[in-house]
Amino acid sequence: MATLTHDSATRMRTGLLFALASAASFGLSGPLARGLMNAGWSAAAVVAVRVLLAGIVLLPLALPQLRGQWNLLRDNRKLIVAYGLIAVAGTQLAYFNAVAHMTVGAALLIEYTAPIAVVGWLWARHRQRPGAATVAGGVLGITGLLLVLDVASGLTVDPVGIVWAFGAMFGAAAYFVLSAQGGDLPGTVLAAGGLLIGGAILLLAGAVGIVPLRATTNTVAFADFRTPWWVPVLLIGIVTAAIAYVTGIAATRRLGSRLASFVALTEVLAALLFAWALLDEAPRPIQLLGGALILIGVIGVRLGEPASVPLGDPESQTVADQPEPDYQR
Repeated sequence: MATLTHDSATRMRTGLLFALASAASFGLSGPLARGLMNAGWSAAAVVAVRVLLAGIVLLPLALPQLRGQWNLLRDNRKLIVAYGLIAVAGTQLAYFNAVAHMTVGAALLIEYTAPIAVVGWLWARHRQRPGAATVAGGVLGITGLLLVLDVASGLTVDPVGIVWAFGAMFGAAAYFVLSAQGGDLPGTVLAAGGLLIGGAILLLAGAVGIVPLRATTNTVAFADFRTPWWVPVLLIGIVTAAIAYVTGIAATRRLGSRLASFVALTEVLAALLFAWALLDEAPRPIQLLGGALILIGVIGVRLGEPASVPLGDPESQTVADQPEPDYQR
């Protein structure tokens, strides 16, 4: 029993470290993308290059992990396609269309309510009713999100934009739910396959005119330095996509969709800090307060996770005779 407790605690700690690393990596993408877009890139082109480059980088790492077990790809083909179609391409396309009809702050606010959708899904699908600590942590986390995004400064609302933003929110929620699945499928394989499929879909969307694809070789300027275009492209592909998705999958498989989705709210705080460092966009005190509330909220959700049950989601459990956890108490 002591060994199991120790293993669970170690799994939780490594899961939290992976989740924070993933959030920080994702958070860097915004400032890097802003630099590229200021240099003439379209948002869709940035994301398409980002996910395709990440998939190509991960492919040499993913293939050896299969160890010749090609049946894993066959058995998990629906998961890999769904991950690429919904979690990667679908979320990005929905977000792009949302910001075309409303402010970025409003679109992000709706998209980052994904943890609520995850909690609702686990409750409806697996009867994992959230406890008081989870609810309180969720309220604090969303309140912190409101402060970080500074919604009080004014948000424009468009019904079409709202529909697209909710599409992005469901895509983000699907990312956490799908990341927890896969069983024996290595996380790197899931990430590589999903990113390549998602990138191909984004290119197809650009080819038919759903999103504009435009790239340049202009020098990219940040707050205190200038750099060739390929430097932020490599960083945005390797760090903010390849590393971010792999660590995100690893975190979700250790923490479960619910806790991982709330820890991911720290991505907003990371983006704020990176924007300060790279774009000289200093955060306001109210935004720093929001970041603190997000962290407190994450702690609350963690305290609300049952300590006596296996980590991860029911879909990802591979032991057939494992008793179903009781989340009703």
